[in-house]
Amino acid sequence: MPTSHPFSSLDHAYMAQALRLAEKGLYSTSPNPRVGCVIVRDGKVVGSGWHERAGQPHAEINALEAAGPAARGATVYITLEPCSHHGRTPPCAEALIEAGVAKVIVAMQDPNPLVAGRGHALLKEAGIPVQAGLLEAEASALNIGFVSRMTRNRPWVRVKIAASLDGKTALNNGASQWITGEAARRDGHRFRARSCAILTGIGTVLADNPELSVRHVDTSRQPLRAVVDSRLDIPLDARLLHGAGELIFTANASEGKILALRDMGAHPIVLPDSDTGHRVDLEGMMRALADFEVNEVLVEAGRMLNGALIAAGLVDELVIYLAPCLIGDNAQGMLKLTELTDLSEKRKLEIHDMRRVGEDIRLIARFSDDRIP
Repeated sequence: MPTSHPFSSLDHAYMAQALRLAEKGLYSTSPNPRVGCVIVRDGKVVGSGWHERAGQPHAEINALEAAGPAARGATVYITLEPCSHHGRTPPCAEALIEAGVAKVIVAMQDPNPLVAGRGHALLKEAGIPVQAGLLEAEASALNIGFVSRMTRNRPWVRVKIAASLDGKTALNNGASQWITGEAARRDGHRFRARSCAILTGIGTVLADNPELSVRHVDTSRQPLRAVVDSRLDIPLDARLLHGAGELIFTANASEGKILALRDMGAHPIVLPDSDTGHRVDLEGMMRALADFEVNEVLVEAGRMLNGALIAAGLVDELVIYLAPCLIGDNAQGMLKLTELTDLSEKRKLEIHDMRRVGEDIRLIARFSDDRIP
């Protein structure tokens, strides 16, 4: 939790440097959080590092290794509370204690219940002062999906839409390539690269046969692919089935199709809703994605699934690319939502970011009633 301790301009500068280091793991640390660390002694940075990949050393360990003996008596700036438990790697709090650091400044407390304050407690018990809350909002934003999974037991969900200025995503015959320009498509792949999973609907699979891979961004990791397919209609030769553990959420328990998908390396998950039994339980799907350690989900789907997720209150953020063109009334819209009878029923959004990307406009909006603790 933030403390009343004042932070100097130098403290802000060193933590900002740690955050820039953490951002280097934007595409690679999943399912772990993105963390950076800077070690300063006598006004000089003597070591720095970031967490690069799950199973590899954490940011603090990399920074301590870079600092060597100079870490003794130093101040350590970390974007996330040091871990205190044995996971894939040993506890970082113990490593800091053994290194003899003099002080630790942390941006935010770890929301992981296995850590949550215990790392700070270990340091304080060893006589090492801890200050927290420096650039906390920035650190939390960098790990918004990890925070969501730890506090809400579901991922942070983004819906990405490419549309014309009149809000159309495809012609009535389904043709949609390409409404937006190349710069917007490349930018969309950055959102793919940072996501743990890309979610689509069976309608999109049957109409477009997408691969849903990251191609326009350098990344060492491809996100998991997931499909909402109530009737289990997915063709076994669908391009997104690569034998890489794809998740197929369905309400159909057809044993033959399920076995065939499993033989291909996919994971069919039968999750019928409690109302009809014929549709997928979308809330249960989000909990299942959290169980698969998915922090951020990028939804690239059609109006049916987009609308169903919003109606269920499961969408946190809209990423909309608007192209400077008009398609017409009979074209397909962005979302299928029930008709409102009073404007007081409208769902409010807050514009989080708006900028030009090539010839198009990218708008990021969040539901104003959606808050992560």
